[in-house]
Amino acid sequence: MDHTGYVLDEQIGFLLRRVTQRHLAIFAREIPQVTTTQFALLARLAELGPQSQNALGRETAMDAATVKGVVDRLVRQGLVATAPDPADRRRRTVALTPEGRALFDRLAPVALQVSALTLEPLEDKDAALLTRLLARLA
Repeated sequence: MDHTGYVLDEQIGFLLRRVTQRHLAIFAREIPQVTTTQFALLARLAELGPQSQNALGRETAMDAATVKGVVDRLVRQGLVATAPDPADRRRRTVALTPEGRALFDRLAPVALQVSALTLEPLEDKDAALLTRLLARLA
């Protein structure tokens, strides 16, 4: 028997991972067209307009290698386009294509429903509190 006081089911990291697994399963079921990271990138581009790949990484909490892979996959799907940055030719600017914008606009209401389904076991006030608290930790 463990006497350290450590109970896995009470640890924030373990709980966050379990909730993340729940959310990812709901997302994949409801939005099979793209992954959560791809959707996050589409959402930021819809919100902010064209961005450098580095800025997109910062805005979506992805490292440089991850954002490059996500952008490359979205380019292959025709959802984003890249072009040299006119101010700095070493940088690539990423922008939504018309198809990417249309997909995001179609999926945004579904994504809101995914969030609601993820939080469904909670009362509305508890869901709002959890969201505020997680935002403070992020």
